[in-house]
Amino acid sequence: MLPCLLTVLTAFATATGAAAPAGAVPGADVAPVSPQAAAAGFVDVRTVVPDAVIDLRYATPRNFVGVPLYPAGARCLVHDSMAPGLAKAAESLRAQGDVLVFWDCYRPHDVQVRMFQAVPNPAWVAKPGPYARSHEAGRSVDVTIAAYGQLVDMGTDFDDFSARAQAYATDGVSAAAQANRARLRTAMADGGLAVYSGEWWHFDGPGAGVQRPILDVPVN
Repeated sequence: MLPCLLTVLTAFATATGAAAPAGAVPGADVAPVSPQAAAAGFVDVRTVVPDAVIDLRYATPRNFVGVPLYPAGARCLVHDSMAPGLAKAAESLRAQGDVLVFWDCYRPHDVQVRMFQAVPNPAWVAKPGPYARSHEAGRSVDVTIAAYGQLVDMGTDFDDFSARAQAYATDGVSAAAQANRARLRTAMADGGLAVYSGEWWHFDGPGAGVQRPILDVPVN
C-alpha cells in the first residue's frame, strides 16, 4: 500500500467503524468555523457529510507543487449552497458501501496564485484573476470515493496533468476505472453537482462560475 493512502484508509475506518449514538446530531462534534468563514457562508463539510474522509492534498507535500500550501489542520470548507447536494451525493454513495473522500474544497486566492506560478498553463491550473469563483468561492470540490476501506481505482491520481484525467477519457483508462468515474458522477449529479470535463475529480456546485469578490478566509 502506498504510504500516502494510510491516512485516508485510517480515517475511513474511523468514520465507518461505528454507528453514531441514537439521537446524535450529525457533525455536532465539529468545531465552529472561523468568524470569517461564517461570514462568507462557509461550513465545514463534516457537518454535511459526517462520514467524509478528509485528505486535503494541499495541506501536505503530496501535490504537484511538492510543498504544503495549506497550514496544518486545514479544514474542508464549502459554501452552504453546496451542502444539500453533497449530502445527497454522500447518501447515494453510502447505499453502495462507498464514502466520499475530499481532496480539496475552498482554496484561498494566494494558494491559487502559487499554483499557477508552479504550472502556468491554464489548461491544467486556473489562472487567478481579480475575482473569486469555483474553489476560490468555496463552490467546487475535488473528490473521489473509497469502498470497503480502499480508494477506488479511477485510472489516475489527483492532479494528473494528462488526457487520462479528463472526466470522460477512455484511452489509457480501464473499463473498471471508467465505470467507477461514472458511479461518482452519477452520485454527484443526484445532488445537482456537475463534473468539470477536464478533471474527473472536480465538481461544481450552484453558482460556481459566477465572479465574486476575492475572499480572505483562513482554512483552519
